[in-house]
Amino acid sequence: MRSGNRSSAVYWIVLTLGSLLANGMLSAGEVMNQAPQPLPYESRVAPPQDRAFNGAIKLEVDARDIKRRMFRIKETIPVQAPGRLTLLYPEWEPSSHARTLSAANLAGLVVRAGSQRLEWRRDELDMHAFHVDVPSGAERVDVEFQYITRTGDALMRPDMVVVQWQRMLLYPAGWFARNIAVQARLRLPQGLQVVSSLQLDDAAEGNFISTSLDMLMDAPVIAARHVRSFGLGLPGEPPLRLSLLADTEDALRLTEHDLVGLRRLIKETHAVFGAAPYRHFDAMVVLSDAFPTGGSEHAESAEINLPADFFRDPSHQLNNLDLIAHEHVHAWNGRARVPAGQWTPTPNVAIRNSLLWVYEGQTEFWGRVLAARSGLRGRQETLDRLALDAAQVQAANGRAWKPLRDTVNDPLYVSSRSNVWPQWQRRKDYYTEGVLLWLEIDMTLRQRSKGRLSLDDFARQFFSFDASARVTTYGFDDVCKALNRVLPLDWSSHLNARLDAHDAVVLDGLAKAGWSLAFDPHPSETFRQHEEELGASDLTYSVGMIVTQEGIVRSVAWDSAADKAGLAPGVKLVAVNGSKFSLEHLRSSINASNERPLSIDYEMEGVQSSAELSYRGGLRYPRLNRMEGTPDRLSELLASGED
Repeated sequence: MRSGNRSSAVYWIVLTLGSLLANGMLSAGEVMNQAPQPLPYESRVAPPQDRAFNGAIKLEVDARDIKRRMFRIKETIPVQAPGRLTLLYPEWEPSSHARTLSAANLAGLVVRAGSQRLEWRRDELDMHAFHVDVPSGAERVDVEFQYITRTGDALMRPDMVVVQWQRMLLYPAGWFARNIAVQARLRLPQGLQVVSSLQLDDAAEGNFISTSLDMLMDAPVIAARHVRSFGLGLPGEPPLRLSLLADTEDALRLTEHDLVGLRRLIKETHAVFGAAPYRHFDAMVVLSDAFPTGGSEHAESAEINLPADFFRDPSHQLNNLDLIAHEHVHAWNGRARVPAGQWTPTPNVAIRNSLLWVYEGQTEFWGRVLAARSGLRGRQETLDRLALDAAQVQAANGRAWKPLRDTVNDPLYVSSRSNVWPQWQRRKDYYTEGVLLWLEIDMTLRQRSKGRLSLDDFARQFFSFDASARVTTYGFDDVCKALNRVLPLDWSSHLNARLDAHDAVVLDGLAKAGWSLAFDPHPSETFRQHEEELGASDLTYSVGMIVTQEGIVRSVAWDSAADKAGLAPGVKLVAVNGSKFSLEHLRSSINASNERPLSIDYEMEGVQSSAELSYRGGLRYPRLNRMEGTPDRLSELLASGED
């Protein structure tokens, strides 16, 4: 239609509607209803119910297609009733607190009842739900599909295979995961040794004992060609096995000194939390540079990825020394006791993260403390690690608009996305800020009780294992009540003030501990290794930027000298004070900034620019200073429970 005709048509429609309204022949509501209205968003997926599931799912995962990095899955699912069957692919992972599983990795899905192929239809709203009509008389359906990995996933390699069951299965909607029995079989390349908290029933055939769906998904398998295992359990406690899995035999070096430190770590952990909440525990430590450093917690195991040189050269691992402690503590905080919003009946029900500052924040705190108490990290190294924590918390000026309480939502919308301005946008700060928050709480207990009480008393009571229940949940009020039983105080107001604060009030804990955050012109070894891990020079606490060897500005601190000069993440520094850029020259120029302004020539998307940084103060690296005339409560906190 030409524009003139269109205008004429609109004119007559408006004129006609106006006439009908004026004469009472059409109401305003009826006019609105002539416009498009949305379709109702009605779920066609049966909600999970706590009811019996008849029979057991038979699951076979074939992990032998190493060249193409492809898992092949076969399932036999007992039919509960003819008619609609909805098969769900897991979506939410408790350890990542987010929707981190994607059906995009699933391919080749075929469903059959006997010899009859059943057509499936993906739900139009839920991309992880597949609807199938099951004919009368069918006793089971057979499912086949492939799980496609990428090279960077590193889940399938000639010498190591990682099987996370939640990525390898479909299950029927309408039941709690704990009520669905699964009999799993795993087929692996020859020569790989299986490590898992899930017990093998027939090792030759790769058959595991039957278990519930929720426990299966919480019991990953790592199979490797190079494996060494050590017992670390305490007398009278359930067995604890440390298994090292590596790309080479050389990475499996573990000295008697290492074992003594790790056994003391387990002893110190039990001194805090009491009896173990598991029947047995498998700490599966992958020593490989193919995986990013980190871990995933489970009820009876932990996946821990550390650099290949972790035990060969522990002096260069200062910032990774509490990772094993962190994941083991999660057996109490996160698995045996879990925030109510983070417990869900299936991996397709949304997780709510309001208490991640307890789940992760307090666990990170205990990781710092237990690494120190066990001697894995020395006293000065611990002080330097806490100085880095405090400096990062102080620098996170995004708290002005985004308080700690809101950072717990980060996994839900920032996972797999990069932050351009990390201190301003903030990213999962409940870890590092959680360390300082719980340090402040511990110091409040010590200060008000004149040293009689501490967070140890809270942990021993709050995380006490209930043998009658595999999992118990807790809420904010439960945390406050437990703290109040240790020391009467308005803990609700105390915690809320810190969770909603727009300043770094959590740093008050350092002052109560008898220490303060300060800065030095020379970096500690802990900070130097922090820079190595970044692959860049961290100048956040002086001019306010992180810069690579090539001059790429990795990040800029909001409201810093670099920010005010107009520098932004992604620019490339070309010259400093008229001389060609190098990190050494940049650092020396910052040190001389009291005598001479700092001028920067830089390039952004092919455009040359220059800036002058208004900064005085030289290089600044975080450290802790002892406050004279105050009790040294921090040393009390870090002292071994055996001392």
